Amino acid sequence: MAGNLGDFVRLTPGDLEGAAAAGRPDIDRDALVGALRAYHTDLGTLDAHVEAQLTRLAHPASRVVVTGQQAGVLTGPAYSVHKGADAALLARQLHTDDAPVVAVYWIASQDHDAAEVASTALLDMSETLHHLALELPQGRPVGRLPWTVEFTAQTLALLDAFDAPADYVSAVRQRLVTATTPGGSVADVFARLIHGLLGRAGVLVLDPLHPALARLMAPALARELNDPLASSARIEAAAGRLEAAGFTPQLRRPAGATNVFIEEDDGQRRLLRMDGRTLRTDTRDYPLPDLLALLDADPTRVTPAAGLRPIVQDTLLPTLAFVVGPGEIAYGAQLTDVYPLHGLQQPLLWPRLSVTWLEPNVARLLTRLDATAAQVQADPDGVLGRSLARERGAAALARDRLASLEAQFTEIAREIADLDPTLTGAAERTLTRTLPRLERLQTLAVRALARQEDDRSGQLTRLNAHLLPDGEPQERHMNFLTYLLKHGQTPLDMLLALEPGWRGDLTIP
Repeated sequence: MAGNLGDFVRLTPGDLEGAAAAGRPDIDRDALVGALRAYHTDLGTLDAHVEAQLTRLAHPASRVVVTGQQAGVLTGPAYSVHKGADAALLARQLHTDDAPVVAVYWIASQDHDAAEVASTALLDMSETLHHLALELPQGRPVGRLPWTVEFTAQTLALLDAFDAPADYVSAVRQRLVTATTPGGSVADVFARLIHGLLGRAGVLVLDPLHPALARLMAPALARELNDPLASSARIEAAAGRLEAAGFTPQLRRPAGATNVFIEEDDGQRRLLRMDGRTLRTDTRDYPLPDLLALLDADPTRVTPAAGLRPIVQDTLLPTLAFVVGPGEIAYGAQLTDVYPLHGLQQPLLWPRLSVTWLEPNVARLLTRLDATAAQVQADPDGVLGRSLARERGAAALARDRLASLEAQFTEIAREIADLDPTLTGAAERTLTRTLPRLERLQTLAVRALARQEDDRSGQLTRLNAHLLPDGEPQERHMNFLTYLLKHGQTPLDMLLALEPGWRGDLTIP
């Protein structure tokens, strides 16, 4: 590969000095603070912590560290909470009295892919993996989907069946009751849970579907509609440069595709496309004056696609840094040239912190195996099998054994070639055929050892349950509430004591 994704963004990810030196965006902070106060009032979360952050945000030199995520059920995968915590940690590090920095969590309430947010998984003390799946209709923004009493009953039933200390379960139950009792949308419940977890750490939640906030974003969407293919052209040009450098672009804009969605009269969110001089969806045409009139009448119904969402976000917020995951950095590499269309510069992309939680029994097992969580997630059978092979002195399964054989084969081939050059090819073919077969035999033997041990002790099953639930890496699948249910406030306190951008395994005492 000819470079890295950092070559395609304005600031190298992690360049805090460059971010601090950038000019401050021209933002109407009074209007922003008023809209956020209205949103938190309606959400029922306007408390002293929110007021303190709004006061900071009102300062003329204030900046924002923003992150965001889809509104997953019960906060979704653990990294959804990790991202918000990292925004709080980075804002705390960068904050000064003369230039306040506020953490903002952007709730992706406009997203209409309900299947991605409708389910979650939690592991109890008995190592039973509990699944919660809500029946959510497809195609409508999740901020429009009502949270129902049936959903509350499902979540509380899960807690009733969850094996964990009663006091900790009771505390999480109270969080859920506080988040769900006021009702509202699926996104509202997500926002209240994030506020409950991270509000004290200084995180402000923000829902772009709230009318007061949507109104402030309308000018950016109007600019986009007046030249609806300009951003798509720049995204496609960036895709070409990425491909030339050996990368696979994350965003593609087919001919005629804009970066604007419209929520139509049937409640479905559909992408606007340009057909000649006409903007249309799959169901009808939209003359530009009609779209601009709709945007003025109800700005919540005109929303950005992935290629425009960060830009709209940064027209609303005085963004200093954007806390993102790996996929979002890849998106960002295609958006650098879209920002100038809206009179902006791309802010710093800050790779989010990453935590794999190790409960005491798993930490002890990893120590015995002399392995990290990442090694187990990459090859659980191999980690356990090789550890057993070491314990049993099975030298035939050692990784360095093949390396030694390869060196010996290579030396033999060289000596044979010196004696008779016509045999060089045959010797090399023998090497390329034999070593992979031996490596395959090693792999089969290692896996057999792992399965035998799992049948006896369940160690492989335990590792997979904790570190690869349902075959997915823990952070991307396990719900963060899992750890509060089993260990109380401790994991949250540990998370909020980390350095910004921290990455690694964290053992819960």
